[in-house]
Amino acid sequence: MNHWSFVYAAYAIVLLGTAAVVVNSYVSMRRAERKADQLGKRK
Repeated sequence: MNHWSFVYAAYAIVLLGTAAVVVNSYVSMRRAERKADQLGKRK
């Protein structure tokens, strides 16, 4: 049984997880910036 398929699967999981964290962080940052801009415009 070849072990490289498990290595490739592990790398794929890590890369997909990293991409999910990056996208989630970006969306949260944009939402927070939009909210901060709205708070600044109220004055």
